[in-house]
Amino acid sequence: MSTLPPLPCYLNGEFTELSKAKISVMDRGFIFGDGVYEVVPVYGGQPFRFEQHMARLKRSLTELRIANPLTLAQWLDIAHQLIAAYATSKGVKTEDTDQLIYIQISRGVAMRDHVMPTDIAPTVFVMSNTMTPPSTTQRQQGVVCVTADDFRWQKAHIKSTSLLGSVFARQISFDAGAAETLMFRDGFLSEAAACNVWIVKDGKVLGTPKDHLVLEGIRYGLIEEICRSKGIAFELRRISRNEVFAADELLLSSATKEVLPVTTLDGQCVGSGRPGPVYAQLYAGYQEAKAQSRSGHSS
Repeated sequence: MSTLPPLPCYLNGEFTELSKAKISVMDRGFIFGDGVYEVVPVYGGQPFRFEQHMARLKRSLTELRIANPLTLAQWLDIAHQLIAAYATSKGVKTEDTDQLIYIQISRGVAMRDHVMPTDIAPTVFVMSNTMTPPSTTQRQQGVVCVTADDFRWQKAHIKSTSLLGSVFARQISFDAGAAETLMFRDGFLSEAAACNVWIVKDGKVLGTPKDHLVLEGIRYGLIEEICRSKGIAFELRRISRNEVFAADELLLSSATKEVLPVTTLDGQCVGSGRPGPVYAQLYAGYQEAKAQSRSGHSS
């Protein structure tokens, strides 16, 4: 039997440990996956691009017709308390920790009915967890990925807790000994199981449009900012499967992977088969943004 680690969490107004946090079996998050979530990276004890994460959380809540239960200041206060509690649990200073803050809001507790109830309070859960970044080897050599059809629903822009489609997609790559599964819908790139995907061609960074078929990762804005600062061309448009396999560079981005090179796709080398120069510039820019965050300057 698995034992939960003694990590701090917040549930419906109270701070506790994971092993002590309990919800009703009639919670709609448990019954239907009727909820949304966010994952906020923390560098040096400082939440990274917190306002952008909260803006996306609000967009997802609006799509689900759930009122945001807390203000931005309240969310930030909870995050800072959990960040400090996590550091204490590890016996280190807050400013010496990199963490992940996971936020989940479900519609709340009600008798099972597909119709959305309007008279219940949402369930609010937040926890701090360990940050596990990509290894030095992965960054230096790149990672292996595979492809699959995008068999998920057509509201991928909602960061929903209903993640079974993404679970299946990630299992495909896990079973193949790969890092991620890149998905295609009608012959065009959508995203990976838990990452956004970027290609580089002739020095230009290309990403998929911000529409209902793709979750707009917080790194969308960050990568565009880095490209602008370093003079790298940037464009969002539909990307064909052939373009992906013909790319000079292929990249993943997410809260945990930051920006990561893909050097093999379905057994074929991507570009030179090594991480490329545009990746190097984006990675350097990402580290600069992290350093600003650690120093207390919003990025």
